[in-house]
Amino acid sequence: MQRPKRLAAIVGATKEKQGEAVTTELRIIGVDGIGEVHPGDDVAVAIERGLRASQLQLEPGDILVVTHKIVSKAEGRLVDLRTIEPSPFAQEWAERYAKDPRQIEVVLREAVRIVRMERGIIIAETKHGFICANAGVDASNVAGADEVCLLPLDPDASARKLAEVFGVPVIITDSFGRPWRDGVVNIAIGVAGLEPMADYRGQVDPYGYLMSASVLAVADELAAAAELAMGKVDQRPVAVVRGYPYTPGDGSGQRLVMAPERNMFR
Repeated sequence: MQRPKRLAAIVGATKEKQGEAVTTELRIIGVDGIGEVHPGDDVAVAIERGLRASQLQLEPGDILVVTHKIVSKAEGRLVDLRTIEPSPFAQEWAERYAKDPRQIEVVLREAVRIVRMERGIIIAETKHGFICANAGVDASNVAGADEVCLLPLDPDASARKLAEVFGVPVIITDSFGRPWRDGVVNIAIGVAGLEPMADYRGQVDPYGYLMSASVLAVADELAAAAELAMGKVDQRPVAVVRGYPYTPGDGSGQRLVMAPERNMFR
């Protein structure tokens, strides 16, 4: 079945629950017409172009969800593999698992810590504190076989710039795997204009249980939901979330990174 050009659930009413607004329905609108983004381009201009092409105007309460790839491209976070001289270690690893040694070398340079290298898979910690496959180095959705894309240097700063232009919260996303679960999901790596977590600790559930550990990563949930309207191969790197009663705030993607002392598997 062909993916629809836009996914749009009906906006529903919100209700108050223990002092916090809760939505019953959301609307997620994929933004078409953005086109290819190149180093030096203004991402905000590209998004504005897409909004016009989609005949979509942002409304108060909207949230912009943007895949990191167009941000990274605009910020020049592309590496020409023809300029990379792989180390002997990268060459040996690549040969063992039929990988490109140049790309392995870029992964090793982007990593501050190798968590696991096994069966051709590299799980690494990035300079941002993210733990992900290949330190976020990605060869998909880039032009040419000799080019890879890196994560933005500061996804939160990139999100803040876009939030200032559009006057709505912004979430910058990437696709991460999850321990003990197959498949990847979109998560928030940069956040501006909203609180990335909803803290339910201290509230009482309908059965009288006092919650002591429930903190929802709402920025990640919004990122994952938005990907359903964007897709991986549909050249639709932006979506608008409408109808979610977010909490405004000076949030950041870094707040979603677990502190090392709380990481039981470090």
